[in-house]
Amino acid sequence: MMVENKKIPLEEFLKIRSEILHHWKTGSSPLLDLDSSVERLKAIPDHKNFAKKLKKAKQQGLTLIQPRAGVARLKEHIELLQFLEKEGEADFLPSTIDSYTRQNRYQNAQDGIDESERKGRSLLNGFPCVNHGVEGCLEVFESVNVPLQARHGTPDARLLSEIIHAAGWTSNEGGGISYNIPYAKSISLEDTIRYWQYCDRLVGYYEEHGVEINREPYGPLTGTLVPPSISHTVAIIESILAAEQGVKNITVGYGQSGNVIQDVAALRTLEEETNRYLKLFGYEDVFVTTVFHQWMGGFPKDEAKAMGLISMASTVAALGKATKMITKTAHESFGVPTKEANAEGLRASKIVTSLLRDQKLADSDELQEEMEIIRKEVACLIEAVVYEGKGDIAKGSVKAFKKGLIDVPFAPSQHNSGRILPARDTDGKIRIFEFGNLAMSDEIKEFHRNKLKERATLEGRDVSFQMTIDDIYAVSSGILVGKPQEEL
Repeated sequence: MMVENKKIPLEEFLKIRSEILHHWKTGSSPLLDLDSSVERLKAIPDHKNFAKKLKKAKQQGLTLIQPRAGVARLKEHIELLQFLEKEGEADFLPSTIDSYTRQNRYQNAQDGIDESERKGRSLLNGFPCVNHGVEGCLEVFESVNVPLQARHGTPDARLLSEIIHAAGWTSNEGGGISYNIPYAKSISLEDTIRYWQYCDRLVGYYEEHGVEINREPYGPLTGTLVPPSISHTVAIIESILAAEQGVKNITVGYGQSGNVIQDVAALRTLEEETNRYLKLFGYEDVFVTTVFHQWMGGFPKDEAKAMGLISMASTVAALGKATKMITKTAHESFGVPTKEANAEGLRASKIVTSLLRDQKLADSDELQEEMEIIRKEVACLIEAVVYEGKGDIAKGSVKAFKKGLIDVPFAPSQHNSGRILPARDTDGKIRIFEFGNLAMSDEIKEFHRNKLKERATLEGRDVSFQMTIDDIYAVSSGILVGKPQEEL
C-alpha cells in the first residue's frame, strides 16, 4: 500500500512496536515499558529537556551550540561528552551514531565494541546506542547536565528511537527523506518515510502523555552546493509528516553556503516558510526553531584558516538568528578530531555568537531579493509535491522524487534523479545551471541562468560543469568562488 500522510492509529503503532523491539536483544529491556518511560521523562528537569531549552533560547534570542561526537565504548563516550560540556561549553550534546547501527547491522556493531575493548580504543566511527541499550544510554544521559540528541543518518531508526527516547534523550535527528536520499543507495522512499512516521508517532505518543521531545530533520542533505530552496522543501515536507504524527517541537536545518546574504536569507525564510506551510496544512500548534550547520564541505588544512571558517559560520548563524548551531573543528580536513580540537571549535563558535547576540544585519534590497527568490522556488517545489500526491504530501514526495521534480545534487540514492547541477554566481551564491526536471518556473530558471552568465562573462569562459568542480574545491583553497586554474 502506498505511503500516506496519515497518523498511525495507536493499536497499529503498538503492534508494529512489538515487532520492532525484537530486532535486537536490547529491545527486551524492561525500561522500554512505555508507562515507565513516560514517568522517567516527565521527571527530567527543564534544563536537560532539548525541546524546552530550545524554546527558552528562542525567547531569549540566543544561538546555542552543539558539537558532533561519538565513540564505541560507553565509558570513553561519557568522558568525551563530559569534556565537551566542561571544556567546550556545549549547550547541547550529541551522540553521533556509528555506521553499523545506521544500517541496522547490530552484530557487526557488537563485534566493533568487543574489538574496541580488546584494543583499548574506539574502532567504530560513533556510539552504537542500540547495542548499549536503554541502560547504557541512560548512563550517558545521567552523566551530563545538558540535553542529549541522537545524530546518525539511519534510514530505519525505529529501534534506535525507542532506545534513546526511553533513556531520556529528548531530541532525534533525521527524517524519511533527509536520512535516505543523502545517505542510502537503494532503499525506497516509501519505506523510509514509513519508518520515520513510526519514529514521529513515538514522539507523538510521548507528547500525548505530557513529555516534550524535539525532532530535527537533517538540513544540509549532501552538504555540497545544495540550493537553499531544495533543502528548505525537504525540511518543510518532513515537518508536515512529523506534525501529522503528533510532533510539536521541530528544528529545521540549513547548511552554510558561504555567501553571507544568501545564508541569512535562507535562515530567515526557512523558519518563516516552515511555519507558513505547517499552518497551511492545518498544524497550528508546532513550535519551530532553526539550526545552522557550519561548513559541510572541504576544509582548509591550515588550522588557523579552518578556525577562520568556523568563526565566519558562527557570524552567519548569529546574524541569521539561528536557535542552534552545529559546530566543526580545525581538524576537519584530517579526520576524526581530538576532544581538545572539538572543544576549541565550540569555544571559538560561542564567543562569536555571544558578541553578536544583540546585533542585527541591516536590511537591504539584495537580502530581500534573495529571500523572495527562495520563497518562489519553495512554492514551486511544494506545489509540485502537493499536485503529484493529490493533496497528500507523503505520496507526493515519493512521486516528485521519482519524476525528478525534486532533485538533490550529488546524492547517492538511485531514487534521486541526480540531473541537477549547481554552481556559484559572481557573489558566491548557489545557483542552478542544469535543472533536469526540477519543478521550477521559467522565470526562476531565467534568473539562475542570467546570474551564471554574468559570472561566465567575468571569468571569460562558458557556463559548464567545470564551474561546479572549481566551486566544490574552492573553500578548502581559501576562496568561495572557484576561478579558472590560471587565476588561482
